[in-house]
Amino acid sequence: MAAEELIPRLDISAIGTTPAFPIFNVLGFACYSISTTLQYTSSLIRSQYRDRHNGVPNTVTGNDVAFAIHALFLSVITLSQFWTRLWGFEKRVSFFKLVGCGVWGLVTGAIVTIASFVLLVLLKGRDGGRDSTGWAWIDVINTVGYVKLVVTVVKYVPQAWKNYVRKSTVGWSIYQILLDVLGGILSIAQLVIDSSLQSDWSGITGNPIKLGLGQVSIFFDIIFMVQHYILYRGKGKESENEDSGESRGLLGNDEEADSK
Repeated sequence: MAAEELIPRLDISAIGTTPAFPIFNVLGFACYSISTTLQYTSSLIRSQYRDRHNGVPNTVTGNDVAFAIHALFLSVITLSQFWTRLWGFEKRVSFFKLVGCGVWGLVTGAIVTIASFVLLVLLKGRDGGRDSTGWAWIDVINTVGYVKLVVTVVKYVPQAWKNYVRKSTVGWSIYQILLDVLGGILSIAQLVIDSSLQSDWSGITGNPIKLGLGQVSIFFDIIFMVQHYILYRGKGKESENEDSGESRGLLGNDEEADSK
């Protein structure tokens, strides 16, 4: 993520990066920050987790919280670079016309889903959601985490598709992918090590969000690396000028962005 927020600034352009990617990143890492922070700091959530996992504590650690907040901060910076006037980019485009209706639909759907589970716990939960045998606050936290997992699956598709359509990865940072695949591997390794130290391998399956995020990230990172280093290696310089006028939204919006 650090490279992704720097490269567009160095290029004085956001060409080559679909706005769907940072939008989903902000949503996803906001959810992940909430999920990991409460699983790490809330005695109620940790207690409810133990109740549902035969007394075994969860495997969320301080570095999980730090990563989530750090990633959210950089995602916000990356997203802000689509407000061209803020960063002094030469090309003026309408951000909202760059983003397809499908993107906003998924964002809205995620928020509505989380709100629905909060309402469910408030209305159906025992002892205000404190009793883990019924609808409890840990179910809300799990839902927030699963939203992050779904968003992670969805967010890569527009960028992979854009690279395919352009037959190029020019204007898009590969460095974040190299860091991401390393992070995915280390994240899964940490999950295995933590479970080993607890002498209980259920810690791996008990943290499906972290396990799933690592697996999904590695899968798509491999796709991006194949695109960048094999399929479109050395290609795309000639298409950079074509992309300077490209402003089609993905996931449901084909309307071209007007220059402001």
